[in-house]
Amino acid sequence: MKALSYVLTLAVVVFLSSWASEARAEGQSIGGGVHYWIALDDIDVDDIDEDGVAWVISYQRQVSDLLTLELDVEILPDDFAGADGTVLAPQAYLLLGAAIYGGVGIGIYHADDEFADDPFFVARAGIKLEILPDVMLDVSGNYRFTEWDDSVTADIDTDTVTIAATARLAL
Repeated sequence: MKALSYVLTLAVVVFLSSWASEARAEGQSIGGGVHYWIALDDIDVDDIDEDGVAWVISYQRQVSDLLTLELDVEILPDDFAGADGTVLAPQAYLLLGAAIYGGVGIGIYHADDEFADDPFFVARAGIKLEILPDVMLDVSGNYRFTEWDDSVTADIDTDTVTIAATARLAL
């Protein structure tokens, strides 16, 4: 858990320092979208889905022409992975590229009033398409490396893949 604290602290410091370096909101966007997720292995636990849909709220800050920081909150459905209620998954990403990009991220599940013991890590590849001036469609594929634990879910041993579409509005 200490490693997660260090990584999240570093992400916040980098994010805030880049934000404070410019007076205008150039290179920032907000968005919302949907993730379709699927477990890679069979889940042998009753009443736990092996695929589903989650909603995402997203903020991006373009630090340079090829470097973007992203903060997301994923809202997973009630009873995701055996949780009693809605599961939230805050996430931070470091993305390289412009229209076609790749990157890495870290996140953690929050369910039943507690955080998971371990974070999950994400590898992402995607494409951003301008559909209107100041409106982008961001389509990505994600591979989520998850170490499940009993604090959030039943005993599950699988990684997940997601396909996501997010509409972004430039600020």
